[in-house]
Amino acid sequence: MIKVLFICHGNICRSPMAEYLFKDYVSKKNMDSSFEIASKATSAEELGNPIYPPVKRILDSLNIDSSKHRASRVKESDYDYYDYIVCMDDNNIYNLKRIFKNDNKHKITKLLGYTDLKRDVLDPWYTRNFIDCYNDIVKGIDCLYHYIIKDNLTK
Repeated sequence: MIKVLFICHGNICRSPMAEYLFKDYVSKKNMDSSFEIASKATSAEELGNPIYPPVKRILDSLNIDSSKHRASRVKESDYDYYDYIVCMDDNNIYNLKRIFKNDNKHKITKLLGYTDLKRDVLDPWYTRNFIDCYNDIVKGIDCLYHYIIKDNLTK
């Protein structure tokens, strides 16, 4: 089982969008039984809140059910549990390294680091542009999937 954890600041926009899009992506490749996919926040600001409505509308338009999602915060023990810890931006990486105390297994990466874009996923909380965020995540999860498959075939 390949365990993937997506991380953003509050776990109501970018990381749950990535979680549910990636679940849908691997399901369409008949690989869902090989993956465990989740998302969490680095902050406690949104704990217990559902996905932000504009993100939910995007997922609903794709017939992806996210109604059970509630924001949760990453724990130090998540570092050992997950194989891939994928952040949306550099601030997430900085905060995670403080929570985890280190990254000696090099599990923490940035989603768009798997693409040719090599930048942060645009944050719709500030930009209000949920479609650009969606496009970033779609590109990122496609490249992440191929990286994971190649990485696990060589082990």
